[in-house]
Amino acid sequence: MPVQPGGPDAADRAAAGGDRRHPAAAWSVLVGCALLVVATAVCWAAARRPWGLSQLYFLVDFTDCAVYGAVAWLILLRRGHPVAWLLAATGVGGGVSALSAQYADLLTVHPTLPDPVLLTSAQYWAWAPGMLSLIVVLPWLVREGRLPRPARAAVLAGTLVVATFELFQLTWPGPTAGPGAPLPIRSAAWADLIVAVQPVVMAAVPLLGLVAAAGVAWRWRAGPATERVGLGWLAVGTVLLALSFGPVALPAGPAAHLADWLAPTAMLASQAFFPAAVLAVVLRQRLWGIEIAVRRTLVWFLMTFLLVAAYVLGVSALDALLPTTPAVPGVLVTALVAAGVQPGRIRVQRWVDRLIHGAAAEPLGVVRRVGHRISAAEDPADVLTGVAQSLTDLLRLGACGIVVDGPEPCTAHHASAGPVGEPLVLPLRRGDREVGRLTAWAPAGERLDGRTRAALVDLVPVVSSAASLAATSRALVASRARLADARDSERRKLRRDLHDGLGPALAGVALGLQAARNLLTTDPAAAGHLLERLRDELDQGVEQIRDLARDLLPPVLGERGLAPALHELAQRYERSGLTVRVAAPALPLPEPVATAVYGIVAEAMANAYRHSGARNCDISVERDASGVTVRVGDDGGGIPSGAPTGIGMLSMRERAEGIGGSCRIGPGPAGGTVVTVHVPDDRCAVAGDPDPAAVARPAAVPS
Repeated sequence: MPVQPGGPDAADRAAAGGDRRHPAAAWSVLVGCALLVVATAVCWAAARRPWGLSQLYFLVDFTDCAVYGAVAWLILLRRGHPVAWLLAATGVGGGVSALSAQYADLLTVHPTLPDPVLLTSAQYWAWAPGMLSLIVVLPWLVREGRLPRPARAAVLAGTLVVATFELFQLTWPGPTAGPGAPLPIRSAAWADLIVAVQPVVMAAVPLLGLVAAAGVAWRWRAGPATERVGLGWLAVGTVLLALSFGPVALPAGPAAHLADWLAPTAMLASQAFFPAAVLAVVLRQRLWGIEIAVRRTLVWFLMTFLLVAAYVLGVSALDALLPTTPAVPGVLVTALVAAGVQPGRIRVQRWVDRLIHGAAAEPLGVVRRVGHRISAAEDPADVLTGVAQSLTDLLRLGACGIVVDGPEPCTAHHASAGPVGEPLVLPLRRGDREVGRLTAWAPAGERLDGRTRAALVDLVPVVSSAASLAATSRALVASRARLADARDSERRKLRRDLHDGLGPALAGVALGLQAARNLLTTDPAAAGHLLERLRDELDQGVEQIRDLARDLLPPVLGERGLAPALHELAQRYERSGLTVRVAAPALPLPEPVATAVYGIVAEAMANAYRHSGARNCDISVERDASGVTVRVGDDGGGIPSGAPTGIGMLSMRERAEGIGGSCRIGPGPAGGTVVTVHVPDDRCAVAGDPDPAAVARPAAVPS
């Protein structure tokens, strides 16, 4: 892209925004740029020219062709906006310029090849329309809607500068021994005009570029929040691109103090930022209706390629500047320079990794930060929200959601921007049980790359622990609330039974005793009959008190064990018309285990009697090496599908979990409902407990 010495209203086109797709043009640009890249590489390999200034400019043009051709293809496939056409002009122009430079070098090695002036001179003019438009025109066009008046004036000024520069390049006669220009105007007056005006045009390019960057920065600072996304990138990219053109625009005097390799090196380095900045604005704001997903990996490879190229250029430049002596061979100087620059390259590479992948570039760091967020949460209920926010921020996600299943389901969601595309859904497991799901969305204009997916998979155990902690916390709070409700319910029942039953009965007995006392002197026989009736009433009151005590905890459970208590419970229900069969050996169980199992069986039988319409109920208790298993089955109507989980079912599960066991409630093989409780063997051990395998299994005792 060496520089020799010396249309329609773009604002209206930008306002229109391009309302048609151009797939044919998009593929033509992509294929054309690919062919130019291949042809240029072939010419470069055949020419085998030594490394020099022309090769640096060639590398800039070659990079422009590969990068901007791909970006233009992405946008043209979806919208024919002027920005896409400018990017296409940059890619194609850079490819033609690179091919021209290498073909000219090839002619020096093979002079018998054809020498078309249009091709050999293209290295001086083909790159200009696209590259200069990127600096002075394109930043104003990256927006929705019609351009404001200042922007239209800036676009017009930039277009005039680009057109003037290109006109001079096409018509400049060039040196007599050089390739010249395709349309030379051989006039002394024209040559004098170019010599006088060209420096002004060259100086206007970086100045207008800085003005464009200032306009983008003002939009980023003062514009609506939805329109500021990515504009910071675009402002920085425009500044870098404008400054990279500065050494070329300097007059001959000041330029003599600068190294000739500075301009192409700066141009190449700026290409590591500007195309990514344009994509960041277009894709993240979904401008012009474009909603495409570009894998972060592609952007990472692109930026890494440009970084390596800049590293090679820097090493080559320093190698050329440092002197070599017979005592210090050139190879050693090159090795020392490369070793000195390598730490900086590694640091910049890490910055690129973090810029593209976020904290996913360092998975252990993500795990550590998420773990700190979990441990720092004062309220366990805030754990999931903190984890979702941490994952979204650290991994640069569009949104992240965590869903926890169970009796007390809960969700947490955090979004940096609206989620886009198909989410990645990962199951959260605790042991062999699925406790919930982790869902992650990519930001607008991206897909979740492999590194981010791998980081999310690695974080699943941590998130599962957080989900289990949140679920346990919510279940504990709910269990405490239900326990308080149950305690209050029992108190209300006791108050009702005492106030409405025993209270009036005892009051009646007191009145009867007073009446009997009055009758003792006048009618002793009547007093005796009255005392007999009062004794019967007291016996009934005593029985009521015993019933209350049995409802709370049957005495036989503590005195004789679980099996007799179950038989007594079965006899009470048999008097109500429910046939109950009990198969329960006399097992020694700890009192908490026996009490919990009895409460579960009592609740299951109450449900069978009150709600399912059962006529028969079977209770079995078995013990083996794994522990104790209790089953309560009935022949009732079963649990309707979709029925909500009631308090009774929750209380049975909580009783089982309270003793380290489990409780399953489901349909029976022949209908009805089966409640199965399993208590591990280590929770069933008592002092002097025999080996479970040696415990005799007595025959079922009919009730």
